[in-house]
Amino acid sequence: MLTGKLVRLRAVEPEDADTFWRWNNDPDVVHWLQADYPESLAATRRRFADLKPNSYSHALFAIETITGGKLIGCTTLRDATPETARAELDIYIGEKDQWGSGYGTDALRTVCRYGFDAMRLHSIALWVVAENEAAIHVYQKVGFRVDGRHRDAHRGVGRWHDLILMSLLEGELT
Repeated sequence: MLTGKLVRLRAVEPEDADTFWRWNNDPDVVHWLQADYPESLAATRRRFADLKPNSYSHALFAIETITGGKLIGCTTLRDATPETARAELDIYIGEKDQWGSGYGTDALRTVCRYGFDAMRLHSIALWVVAENEAAIHVYQKVGFRVDGRHRDAHRGVGRWHDLILMSLLEGELT
């Protein structure tokens, strides 16, 4: 288990399936996420029952509050290779009543610290929809910098959006 100031990151459990299914069916939560085909609750439960264990190339964590132990989101370091010492990061807070409370920022710092210290990564990158100003603000707050723009790369909310590539190098985490 990884502990920040406000959150704890732990392995995702099969019992988390119902909560993830609820988040993934909430239009506010998935507003800026990559769209998937709808999945039944039964299919989600089967998928969660068969989750692969975390590894260097793919580490998925549930985000829960330290106070109360409530599951509020998830984060992933994925596509890591020892040859490049680089991984891509995904993160979201699924509990809308927890938005703006600092949990996402703390989870981001915690997972990046884990990536640099335990996984010995040199670079962590992420993609974010250009209009998602709240997320960009959080990423910049912990030290991520803009590397580039992929034009019309994300279809969401009925139109195309640019994606911003951001990265954080070892030693830049604030």
